[in-house]
Amino acid sequence: MTDQPEPGRQDAHRLTTREAAELLGVKPETVYAYVSRGQLSSVRAVGGRGSTFDAEEVRALARRSGRREPSPAGGDLVFRTGITLIEEDRYYLRGVDATELARRHSYEEVAEWLWTGELRPGVRFEAPPETLAAARRTVGALPAHSGSTDRLRVAVTAAAATDPLRFDLSPEAVLSSARSLIPTLVGALPVVGGASEAAGGSLARQLWPRLTARPADAPALAVLDAALVLLIDHDLAASTLAARVAASARAHPYAVVSAGLGVLEGPLHGAASGPAHRMLQEAVDRGSAVPVVADHLRTGRRVPGLGHRLYRGEDPRARTLFALLEDVPQAAGALAAAREVVATTARHAPLHANIDLALAVLSVACGMAAEAGETVFAVSRTAGWIAHALEEYGERPLRIRPSGQYAGPRPPQPIP
Repeated sequence: MTDQPEPGRQDAHRLTTREAAELLGVKPETVYAYVSRGQLSSVRAVGGRGSTFDAEEVRALARRSGRREPSPAGGDLVFRTGITLIEEDRYYLRGVDATELARRHSYEEVAEWLWTGELRPGVRFEAPPETLAAARRTVGALPAHSGSTDRLRVAVTAAAATDPLRFDLSPEAVLSSARSLIPTLVGALPVVGGASEAAGGSLARQLWPRLTARPADAPALAVLDAALVLLIDHDLAASTLAARVAASARAHPYAVVSAGLGVLEGPLHGAASGPAHRMLQEAVDRGSAVPVVADHLRTGRRVPGLGHRLYRGEDPRARTLFALLEDVPQAAGALAAAREVVATTARHAPLHANIDLALAVLSVACGMAAEAGETVFAVSRTAGWIAHALEEYGERPLRIRPSGQYAGPRPPQPIP
């Protein structure tokens, strides 16, 4: 859009080019690239020097783009996706409030709807016996100290090896692989302690004995199922970007999921719920969150489970899980400790609870290990990676190709 002269005085709600660039996290010239693509509108500043931009429009672009700058070669890294929208502290899947979906539908129903646009009440995913057996044998060969993400990664590889049609990237073939892969991942995980393995039922029910030896009850299962729905996708998180890069190279869906799992294990992504679990467990054991928060602040550590770069207020996913946890009697102590963590930290910084803290309430209350939240995250997000792969398979291959900016010594250099 071409700049038009601005009539009258500059509006207080308009930003200069420098301010817009800072808010978007890009260079000033990139702001004008957004204008040329029609992603931003601009108005010539008073006096004809520079341009101004509507503040709300810039903020909306920042939320949509995650403040990603186009590559130097002109490749556009602002992905257009129809899956997730995060706007005004709300979280939507294909335009539908995700928190309402989590309250009304199971994980499998939402995954199927996310992939196909069709809601199939009562849909269940089943693992092919041969695939599940291969995944269990592979997982069983790992050292005893292996974590759940280690097990999930090798389970994906085993499942891929049993699928000779995995290179068929037609939507029908990809969805068939996804419907069998997700329950295979769950079924390949070992059952905890003396828990009895669930035969059939929802994915949440099948996952439960892999997280805790305590028997499942309806309210706790409802929280787990809702958590699976709420973690299914969350815009272009690091693992989702990795999955889309793999899909752009036309990697098969198992390789796409492997790429996502490789990034998910980072302590700043899928593993972030572990520190929140340990902090909350300590608060429950000590009978107060105040000294635990004080210890974190005294040693310069961030208080886990608080704050999210995409939300100014409370993470809506956490708010939904906290409400559901109210119906879980054994969660009362952990829930009170979590609220005390938020209230105590608020004296120091205005941070709100995120989904990692809500997952920690579930894992602490139900006797799960610290890595339980990471397991739930990985299983759930697999469906989201598949959804993004389906989108990316419809794009031009290898379009995600940023150019490196060489910063080494200029040639010619002597041979070492």
